[in-house]
Amino acid sequence: MKKQPLPKNVYEQLAWFRYRIRKFIRFSEEAARRKGLTPQFHQLMLSIMGFPDREYATPKELAERLQITRHACVELIKRCEELGLVQRFPNPKDKRSVFITLTDYGMGLLEELSEIHRDELKRAGLLEFQDEP
Repeated sequence: MKKQPLPKNVYEQLAWFRYRIRKFIRFSEEAARRKGLTPQFHQLMLSIMGFPDREYATPKELAERLQITRHACVELIKRCEELGLVQRFPNPKDKRSVFITLTDYGMGLLEELSEIHRDELKRAGLLEFQDEP
């Protein structure tokens, strides 16, 4: 029994979705560069602040969120730390591990970028945000 080909509109919808994603990613990369950050620095900072129920994360958690190796993530953290964007602090329950959090400087940059991104996503009709009171 021969499998039925996908209808043309499926390809069109997938292509349109991928185009919108790529367009947003390009916007995001350019916005980060205008603030003097690499897109990777911005992604790391957003992953930290966007971690559910806390404002810090482990290097292993961040590597998973960024879909990079743990070694690459540790190097990215090191470069962000050198620029004063993030800082490490010991895990109070396990002294062998560390948590990564944003510095005040890093938080200020992320706040500015996040406002720009929120506005662009709203404008493009890609996401709706429910702001807290």
